[in-house]
Amino acid sequence: MSDTELTVRIASSVAAFDREEWNALGGKDNPFISHEFLTTMEDSGSVGPGTGWEPAPIAIVDEAGRLLAAMPSYAKAHSQGEYVFDHSWADAWHRAGGRYYPKLQIAAPFTPATGPRLLLSDPSLAPHLLKGAETVCAQNKLSSAHATFITPEQLPLFEAAGWMPRSDIQFHWFNRGYAGFDDFLAALSSRKRKDLRKERAAATQGLTIRHLSGTEIREEHWDAFWVFYQDTGSRKWGSPYLTREAFSLLGERMGERIVLILAYDGSTPIAGALNFAGRDALYGRYWGCTREVRFLHFELCYYQAIDIAIARGLDRVEAGAQGGHKLARGYEPVQTWSAHWIADPGFRAAVADFLEREREGIASDQLYLGGRTPFRKGV
Repeated sequence: MSDTELTVRIASSVAAFDREEWNALGGKDNPFISHEFLTTMEDSGSVGPGTGWEPAPIAIVDEAGRLLAAMPSYAKAHSQGEYVFDHSWADAWHRAGGRYYPKLQIAAPFTPATGPRLLLSDPSLAPHLLKGAETVCAQNKLSSAHATFITPEQLPLFEAAGWMPRSDIQFHWFNRGYAGFDDFLAALSSRKRKDLRKERAAATQGLTIRHLSGTEIREEHWDAFWVFYQDTGSRKWGSPYLTREAFSLLGERMGERIVLILAYDGSTPIAGALNFAGRDALYGRYWGCTREVRFLHFELCYYQAIDIAIARGLDRVEAGAQGGHKLARGYEPVQTWSAHWIADPGFRAAVADFLEREREGIASDQLYLGGRTPFRKGV
């Protein structure tokens, strides 16, 4: 395909693109780069005016206007809701007299889940798409572009274009053909096996746990979860990222890919965890409660997720960013990746030096954590 047949364009929303064409590029593996998820963020006001997340998807179309490649991109006025932290870069550049914001963020908003960031009908289009992102930065005086939580398979495409890789660690649970939770427990050391059983028993005493998907999820359930989400959001981020409408739209547009776990004391929901199902993975996203119950967070977010993954035959559970406490509960350290392009050569060199030193520390941390999993030796 020659360059003359291609047009790189930037739009004001993912909704500007045909849903079927976008999803054909994104595939079915990851729910967070779907047209439904991204337009829900737009239509609910979770991104857009006043949020610091201005949709700016970049795409390649052919002469007939058909979508050939795309990336979910946002002009960012801050570094919130990204989970790959560059605040120190922003501070350093401001102290040097530069302006770090706005910047270009290539990501699924508020979602630290690995997935494709270059949605391609042909891998040969990757350089054109990345060049388009760099051109957008140059034309709009953006300091930099950042693609976060990219798949390891796509990392070489960014590196070939001169983008700088950055790594971090998450904790994922892996399904090794377990027939049930007890089968998973059998792979743990005796002490850890007893600990997990005690935690589950304590967490669920006197409570009822329900899993809801699709049309089972009604507005009353979203109302309850919104209260949980607001409590967690106000404590962690200062204010929640998603609007109330976002949850209703997610249920309407993606209900079959959602598992909403609620804990009831009698008829009253007191805690909940929201999960999205991909083709091979269950993604834990949000949790909250109105009453503190010991170990209930672990039960709803980690153990129930394992139950669901085993029942559905999923390969893994991705339970979100950070959380060394996941290690003791059978979640293993996994390297995650981002890629960064910085316009100013001097600033770029300084960041490259920082990343080189940081990678050494991350590699050391992963090696250390990998030796502290709760599994029996030889398992």
